[in-house]
Amino acid sequence: MRPMPSRTADTGVQQPLRKVLTTRLLYFFILGDVLGAGVYVLIGEVAAKSGGAVWIPLTVALLLALLTAASYAELATKYPRAGGASYYATRAYGPAVGFFTGYCMLAAGIVSVAALARGFAGDYLTALVSLPVIAVAVVFLALLALLNARGIRESTRVNTVATLVETGGLLLVVGLGVWVVVRGDGDVGRLTQLGTDSASPVAAVMGGAVLAYYSFVGFETSVNVAEETLDPARSYPRALFGALATAGLMYAAVGAAASAAVPTGSLAASDGPLLEVVRAAGAVPPRLFAFIALVAVANGALLTGIMSSRLAYGMAREGLLPAFLTRVHPARRTPWAAIAATTAVSALLAATGEIDVLAGTLVLLLLAVFLTVNTAVLVLRRDKSAAPHFRAPTVIPVLGALSCLALATQIEARIWARGLALMGVGVAMGVLVLWQRRRRVASPDGTSLPDGH
Repeated sequence: MRPMPSRTADTGVQQPLRKVLTTRLLYFFILGDVLGAGVYVLIGEVAAKSGGAVWIPLTVALLLALLTAASYAELATKYPRAGGASYYATRAYGPAVGFFTGYCMLAAGIVSVAALARGFAGDYLTALVSLPVIAVAVVFLALLALLNARGIRESTRVNTVATLVETGGLLLVVGLGVWVVVRGDGDVGRLTQLGTDSASPVAAVMGGAVLAYYSFVGFETSVNVAEETLDPARSYPRALFGALATAGLMYAAVGAAASAAVPTGSLAASDGPLLEVVRAAGAVPPRLFAFIALVAVANGALLTGIMSSRLAYGMAREGLLPAFLTRVHPARRTPWAAIAATTAVSALLAATGEIDVLAGTLVLLLLAVFLTVNTAVLVLRRDKSAAPHFRAPTVIPVLGALSCLALATQIEARIWARGLALMGVGVAMGVLVLWQRRRRVASPDGTSLPDGH
């Protein structure tokens, strides 16, 4: 099936999104999203769950993420369209599941952007200058929206620079951690300490892996720009697996350096655990590292904002969201209406409350999405009409689906309560959207025509 072009409100002419992403730009896009703000705050949380051997749950999380990543690689190269998981679910299971999947992904993305905006305006910025949190968050989101609307090429070029900066920051942490150990102030023995007083080694690994999994899930945002990639069948798998492998090595090294340099209790108690490594080394001004962390947060928000806007655009193009979200700028060919709408909701969330309480819920929402994607791969193999594309061994999506179920069992009951409430809203919205869609496709004599006619 050929991609359906979008219709602009200004000209009424069907226009596809512009193809400008090369393998290199896509690699940095994925790497920048995976190496986002999460790692700068995550190591301490993983240490609290798993003990000093934080590299073990990080490695387990990477392996589990690679299973689902392979399913995404197959579907993204088979159907290179904005809309991502929502589009795949619609093709495999129909518009009801498609809407619900897209809703979960969109909700997670919008909340994540809002949380990152609050994070940008919080402690790391305070280390440099003191400004009103809400005002900074709203202005920050507006500037990111303007960059997003200017063009995918401009956004990914900024991301490339930001990714180099944040990667440099992580390499700095690794180097400082080694320096602390070499001068005799660290303890490499902590790298083998797995488990806590309240958890067995197996429970510690799984509990830490759930948190660590959140650091790798940025890869799913990239499927929403597959339509803007020059040669997705060739470029996407290379960029995806290359970026995840790079991130995995980086995370393991950062986790080992932080754990060896700083006592586990200090890491677990800190809101900025990597800053503890900088302070322990004493060789780098904390303000410099705070700036690097701000770049990482901003980059993560930019890329997640790109994903959210493309997902909203793709869902609207499939009739799952209001049609005005398909409007594309006639010159820039960017989905300006979807960018404006998703940014407005993120700004509202950032301005009206703390979003970090929903962090665990994001993982639950994404696990629901990933479970659907892994099963959709198998269902859609009945479609033989697609052009040549990447194909994962059948066992991979099966294991990917099982991994989602296994991780879901490790999520706390209070997070399940929040997640189920959000999913309930999605179900209600889906019923309304599908009812309106059936009314639109009804024939004059009151009978309904098949969707898409």
